[in-house]
Amino acid sequence: MNQFESNMRVTVNGRGMDVPKDLTIAQLLDRLEITHPAVAVELNFQIQPRAVFEEQVLCDKDCLEIVSLVGGG
Repeated sequence: MNQFESNMRVTVNGRGMDVPKDLTIAQLLDRLEITHPAVAVELNFQIQPRAVFEEQVLCDKDCLEIVSLVGGG
């Protein structure tokens, strides 16, 4: 098995990236070093509740939008 057989392709904020199969949203956020507590994740045009980040496994060709919320005026 070569390195590409264990990877899949997802799109994050409009950019394609290769990630390991069976990666969860939480693991993706860790890989991207996104640790802000106020983060919203949209998976295939549906907002995902924070409660599913640890369980929601990504699939090949998934499309994610990740937004960190900041306060201010």
